[in-house]
Amino acid sequence: MSHAETESAFQADSSRGARPSPILFVTQVPKPEDFQRIASTFGNHLPTMRSVGRGGDLMIIYPDGTLRNLTQEAGFGEIGLQGDNAIAVRQPTVHFSGTKALFSMVIGAPEQYDYLDYQWQLYEVTGLAQGQTAVITKVPNQPEAYNNLSPIYASDDRILFTSDRARDGSLHLYPQLDEYESVETVSGVWSLDPATGDLDLLTHSPSGAFSLSNDSFGRIVFTKWDHLQRDQQNDSSYQGGADYDTHNYSSEAPDSVRINSDEEFFPEPRDSWIQHVNSIPNYAGPLRGYEPQLVGHIIERFHPWRINQDGTEEETINHIGRHEMADYFTQSFNNDPSLVEFFPEGAVENTNPNRVRNLFHSKEAPAQLGEFFAVNAPTFFTHGCGQIVSYSGDPDEQADQFTVTYLTHPDTANADSTPSANHSGLYRNPLPMSDGSLYAVHTSETNTDQNIGSTANPISRYDLRIKQLVPSGEYSTPGTSITGGITKSIQFYDPDTLVTYNGPMWELDPVEVIARAVPPAPLPELPLQEIQAITNANASVSAVTQFLKDNNLALIVSRNITSRDRHDRQQPFNIRVTDSSTQTIGDNGILYDVSFMQLFQADQIRGISDDPGRRVLAVPMHDAVDLMPTTTGPQGSVRIGADGSMAALVPAQRAMTWQLTDEAGEPVIRERYWLTFQPGEIRTCNACHGLNTVDQAGFTTPTNTPQALTDLINHLRSSGQLACSPADLNNDGLLNFFDISGFLTAFNANESVADFNADGLLNFFDISAFLKAFSAGCP
Repeated sequence: MSHAETESAFQADSSRGARPSPILFVTQVPKPEDFQRIASTFGNHLPTMRSVGRGGDLMIIYPDGTLRNLTQEAGFGEIGLQGDNAIAVRQPTVHFSGTKALFSMVIGAPEQYDYLDYQWQLYEVTGLAQGQTAVITKVPNQPEAYNNLSPIYASDDRILFTSDRARDGSLHLYPQLDEYESVETVSGVWSLDPATGDLDLLTHSPSGAFSLSNDSFGRIVFTKWDHLQRDQQNDSSYQGGADYDTHNYSSEAPDSVRINSDEEFFPEPRDSWIQHVNSIPNYAGPLRGYEPQLVGHIIERFHPWRINQDGTEEETINHIGRHEMADYFTQSFNNDPSLVEFFPEGAVENTNPNRVRNLFHSKEAPAQLGEFFAVNAPTFFTHGCGQIVSYSGDPDEQADQFTVTYLTHPDTANADSTPSANHSGLYRNPLPMSDGSLYAVHTSETNTDQNIGSTANPISRYDLRIKQLVPSGEYSTPGTSITGGITKSIQFYDPDTLVTYNGPMWELDPVEVIARAVPPAPLPELPLQEIQAITNANASVSAVTQFLKDNNLALIVSRNITSRDRHDRQQPFNIRVTDSSTQTIGDNGILYDVSFMQLFQADQIRGISDDPGRRVLAVPMHDAVDLMPTTTGPQGSVRIGADGSMAALVPAQRAMTWQLTDEAGEPVIRERYWLTFQPGEIRTCNACHGLNTVDQAGFTTPTNTPQALTDLINHLRSSGQLACSPADLNNDGLLNFFDISGFLTAFNANESVADFNADGLLNFFDISAFLKAFSAGCP
């Protein structure tokens, strides 16, 4: 469906009066401040009284207007002064059956002068139909000491959620601090089997992941804060600003110690540091990564990301990024005329004329599968409220087909104290319904929020209500509130002041209560070129995968790193592999030789003052280097093959990034995002930066069999780390009866290790492939 069709369909359906289904939502005591508060864009996971008041509820409203307070029915919450049974509630999501829902709830409020610890925990509610009674139970086996939020059901009924649990559960690393303000953040997306307690980290997000949902294609869609840049708190003390006492630790180990270093390795310095050095004649201080050709790098964007339900194949949805969304960012070097600042008007092809700053709260439209509704909003001061937009996210589309449709007027993307007549207020939490209608949370206020009352009697400017959007000329405007307003009179201590609130509650996080088809759970498929590269090393995909799982590793592969997407003119794109004929040229500018891919892992080694927790720094990879061939390149690097290919082992379940360097280790091209890989995952990026359609020379995706992958597998086999033959199933270096027995056992049990030809089936061809490998013997 085209965007014109999408908009006309929405406008046609939005005129319907009756809602097709019940809507589940939460109420929340207004919090007018917007830093680390319940409705903030980041740092919104804290359960403190400062961050989230008590007195909210889980509510449901039916098409006939009947309203039920589900938490009150189930015995949760208090009236008046909030105490031990006080609650706040957030982020419900409905099961595929439409009969139950998950949500997060914090229980308890302190007495005056008490400072108590609380946690957001996961709960499940049943009894959603009219005439039933709500029953709420706590999800078993979840991390008890941490804040668990934004829960959703996976296709197999595992529960996926975000949490501030440390990446590996280490208490001395808790909490993880973000890359911007060095304040607490969630560590990523987690997966829980509530029956057994099996817990997996699906993506490690250094600055946080938010607003999970599952789409009809089986993808897990979420907002990730992309903030891979140097520490601005550390910069401050060197630039004459506040001294935050930032420092490094010797490692992530429990016995690590503070060291006399604040060194950072990646990426290049922020633009403010480059400008600071340039502004001082004959500067003679510490360089801290400064080089005269650097422009400086900053990134602070909220993008929609996706993973499979097992955490594999993490990337921005449909591989979109700043080139598809942003209206400006700088080039990396100032001494190469081929590199230019990015403006949409000057892009190779501007396929998306409607640019957005961020995309929050992405939700797939059930009536228009593959179309997502989201909020384009600023980071601060509006509680994540802004403009309602839609965008194309069908997995069959490339990033070059990505387009944004403005559903509310562009003026609504920002707060404005002197608004035009077009500004219809601010919006968040879009809710596309099954009949094609669209609802959202709305405030008629156009200005930024602030407390226009007092600490003891706070008053927010924002009257956040759930409303249906209705057509009004080219754009849409809010209709009437679906509830008419829900008022409460409550008191609580925050932490020593008695806060009194008597007024309308905020209405947040609406979801439709309806049954829908259980989506598939897609799994990655290894391309034929990579299968062939592994086969060329006389190994099997199943053996390599098992080796990776046994060592908590993943394997990343590129076929030709000289090939770069045609849109990226901000980093070098005339690239040649050193001492080879492999090159890809985009114009007649400077030609850059590259020799190594240097990998960086997200280590929590940056502290700030004596505060608990640590920020990640991009540190040269050290977790997997002992297993790979040694190189003459920089620490944590692998040599690029003569064909342009690259293969590397990387630690799993830890954020990773990388850069291409020349023979001397000088960076040429830097990755701008963090990515996480799962144990056993073999991930192929055909090019670097991956192609939307064609590269800088007009070529399509590289199709060569990556020699670097064959070389790496040969190294693992010759060093005894990988089985001597694919048929050496017990990895003892011998081929004998025990391997035959192991194969037959695995084959009869329908285990993937017996899938010798990696076609996803177990049949005669696997038996034949096993016998062929067994007969070939060990080299």
